[in-house]
Amino acid sequence: MPYHHLTPTERGQIQAFLSQGLSQRAIARQLRRSPSTISRELRRNGARNGRYDAVRGAKRYARARMGCVRGRSLEHLPLRRYVVDKLHEGWSPEQVSGGHWRDFPGQPRMRISHEAIYQSIYRDDKLKRILVPCLRRRRPRRWKRGERRPTQPVIANRTSIEERPEAVNREARYGDWEGDLILGRHQDGAMLTLIERKSLYLSATPLPSKEAAPCAHAITKALSIIPQKLRKTLTLDNGSEFAHHEPVAKNLGLDVFFATPYASYLP
Repeated sequence: MPYHHLTPTERGQIQAFLSQGLSQRAIARQLRRSPSTISRELRRNGARNGRYDAVRGAKRYARARMGCVRGRSLEHLPLRRYVVDKLHEGWSPEQVSGGHWRDFPGQPRMRISHEAIYQSIYRDDKLKRILVPCLRRRRPRRWKRGERRPTQPVIANRTSIEERPEAVNREARYGDWEGDLILGRHQDGAMLTLIERKSLYLSATPLPSKEAAPCAHAITKALSIIPQKLRKTLTLDNGSEFAHHEPVAKNLGLDVFFATPYASYLP
């Protein structure tokens, strides 16, 4: 059953029932509340002399609620000064977040997570200009977890699929191959697949790892048994396992092309 805070009206009723001499359990029955709710209200917001005043109780409740409300990141000025000072001292946002608990015990408004610190810095242009140079990596923008980073191609001297002969796209001849790597569960195994586009002939070879050297060796071994006239082109994706494509092209006497990055579905 969901818990609902006592209303000002209920606090007034508690005061009236107490003045009539009702017990806490009797008051709870009248208000259809748990006895522990009444007991907690009297313990938290009652006077030291044992009397209960509904107005005083409501004011204490409001003050306690204010202390529990989370502000918008660094709106609280003491917290903002603390974060800025510590970042300038070389602390990371993770260290700053943990330091609050030690330096400000019992002060809920002096709490902030490292994620909120990062968000505040990159959301506020002024803070970004001042505090990004204090961060360990000094990134001009923050990458979300799982977001793809633009990277330079790791494969040297790659030839784009756009330069591949039109006959390959039309599947008008035999001898045009496509290569790919299949990874096992938890990436604890790998298998090289080579498919001839027109005949759909498949060659599959297990690999000891997905590194470039064993992959290049497996391609050369698998296609070396194919007659030269049936080895014209080989199209691969942009995985680093195909970085040793130049020795493969030289040993097999074929042209190697690479799919468009992030668009391997293109012909």
